[in-house]
Amino acid sequence: MEGGRQGLESLVAARRSLRASLDKSRALGAALARAGPRLEEIQQRLPSLEAAVRPIRAERGALVAVGGHIDRAVGPAAAVLKVFDAVHGLERSLLADPLTDLPSYLAVLKRLEEALRFLSDNCGLAVQWLDDIVDYLEDNALADLRFIGILKDSLASLKSSPSLLDGGLLAAALDKLESEFRRLLAEHTTPLQMPPDTGDAPTIAASPIPVPVINKLRSILERIIANNRLDRCISIYVDVRGSNIRASLRGLDLDYLEIKPAEFSDVQSIEEYIDKWSRHLEFAVKHLFEAELKVCFDVFERAVPREIAESCFAEIAAQAGILAFLQFGKTVTETRKDPIKLLKLLDLFATLNKLRLDFNRLFGGKACIEIQNQTRDLIKRVIDGACEIFWELLHQVELQRHMPPPSEGSVPRLVSFVTDYCNKLLSEQYQPVLNQVLMIHQSWKQQKFQEKPLTEAILDIFKAVEANIDTWSKNYGDITLSHLFSMNTHWHLYKNLKATKLGELLGEAKLKEHEQYKDYFAAHFLRESWGKLPPLLSREGLILFSGGRAKARDLVKQRLKDFNKAFDDLYQKQSNWVISDKDLREKICQWVLHTIVPSYRSYMQNYGPLVEQDASASKYAKYTAQSLESMLGSLFQHKTGRTMSLNIRHSNGKVSNAMTNLARSASTVS
Repeated sequence: MEGGRQGLESLVAARRSLRASLDKSRALGAALARAGPRLEEIQQRLPSLEAAVRPIRAERGALVAVGGHIDRAVGPAAAVLKVFDAVHGLERSLLADPLTDLPSYLAVLKRLEEALRFLSDNCGLAVQWLDDIVDYLEDNALADLRFIGILKDSLASLKSSPSLLDGGLLAAALDKLESEFRRLLAEHTTPLQMPPDTGDAPTIAASPIPVPVINKLRSILERIIANNRLDRCISIYVDVRGSNIRASLRGLDLDYLEIKPAEFSDVQSIEEYIDKWSRHLEFAVKHLFEAELKVCFDVFERAVPREIAESCFAEIAAQAGILAFLQFGKTVTETRKDPIKLLKLLDLFATLNKLRLDFNRLFGGKACIEIQNQTRDLIKRVIDGACEIFWELLHQVELQRHMPPPSEGSVPRLVSFVTDYCNKLLSEQYQPVLNQVLMIHQSWKQQKFQEKPLTEAILDIFKAVEANIDTWSKNYGDITLSHLFSMNTHWHLYKNLKATKLGELLGEAKLKEHEQYKDYFAAHFLRESWGKLPPLLSREGLILFSGGRAKARDLVKQRLKDFNKAFDDLYQKQSNWVISDKDLREKICQWVLHTIVPSYRSYMQNYGPLVEQDASASKYAKYTAQSLESMLGSLFQHKTGRTMSLNIRHSNGKVSNAMTNLARSASTVS
């Protein structure tokens, strides 16, 4: 029973197995039926696959050997391509305006620089490795020659291509940075106006560009310098900042700086310009150039050597016109020599000396060598010219001794000019400057300078003036006019030197001497002229009693006739004479009145009736006391007289007119 059951189970299992095998056969048949079209497709593609692998006609073992070399060459090339993709990804950021976010822009630019450095270092190497693999394939006949030729052409094109690794992206980004550099400078650069008084201004002006902007400019410079474009940035800086200084100076109307010596006659013609020059130069140095040097160092000094910043500043200063200021000073030194020029040269020196430390600080670098040379040349010209005129003054005063004195007896213009001029030289404004100029000039000659020779030279000049006065007084043919001239001149010296620097140098005793000379010559003038008229109205022999009346009338007529003639002659002669000082003129007129009028009035009161009834009375009683007073009170009035020119005689003996109008010179000194 159990044996039958086991046989039945075996039959069932065999049946199942057979059925499963039939199912698999049917599935395999279906799969084969489906694979038929695909096999046909593969059969059709076999020719093209064969063509694709045809360049590689090597044995399997040879291909396995070259595989490692190919992997090592393709790896760097793939890395280079990856960096190229990264560079392309930066393009959008770098073509934007850096104004929106300058720090981010600079950071992206720095990434581009790093990428380009990587490409520059590795592109050539990757191409070389690929080139080596191609050579290996060719040498070992591992590929078709035509295929190898195509590869070689491609690699040769890569090696010889002049195109930039970034397609010009870096240059475009740097152009944008330079434009931003210009914009930042221009927006924070404003022309300055000259303050009313430059003397009270601070020596070092604060930088006109805010610190945050300075920092931005420095950041831009850092990238510009890293890419070797500093020269272009300096050109932008010089253009913007130089234009700003020129705009500041244009407001000062500096056309006078271009004036030529042929365009004016003497230094007095441009005296106003010289005063402007001093103020304008001080403003330019202390305000414009001082501030500009500070900005230059603020922007450039941390990024480049100091010499480059100084060179940039020197170019700005030259373009702005500092050399034009120095050239104007040279033009002044080339004007015709005269005493007023000495004062103007001292003004020039005082200005240059006041700015000496500023010039040394601003223009002391090697880049400013031209400015230094021009400045030294100007200072030498100023000192040489001033000393030459000063030491010739004595000789020029002595040369005037042969000139005729004023025909009207007034104070010679030379006297008033020289005394006023010497007071100018001894003033607090000029004496220290002249002392310094003389000291420098003596040091150039290796001579020791002392202040005493300056005062001695002034005293010698004054002594020459006194000698001239003495000589001129002896040149008058009329002794009374000589007395009037001497009185005029000595009083002028006393009155105009009292309480002055020259007066202090001469001393009180010397001044008193001139006052005494004035009194002496005034007394002699009156005695020798108007003092001779009262004796003509003598009362001697005039008997008015009966029998002597006719004789007395004749004597009165004769004496009045003599008086009238003497008075007319004297009045006519002296009506052209001049007493320059108003107080002295009034005093002398009063003396003359007191000498003449009381005597004449008394005489006419006593003896006038003798002739007044005569038919020819008007011939003798010609004047009344009142008419005499009027006439005598109008004497010695100042008139426009002849000028005396002070000439400079050169060492060659030729005389050049150094002061064509001494009156103008004297008023200038006063």
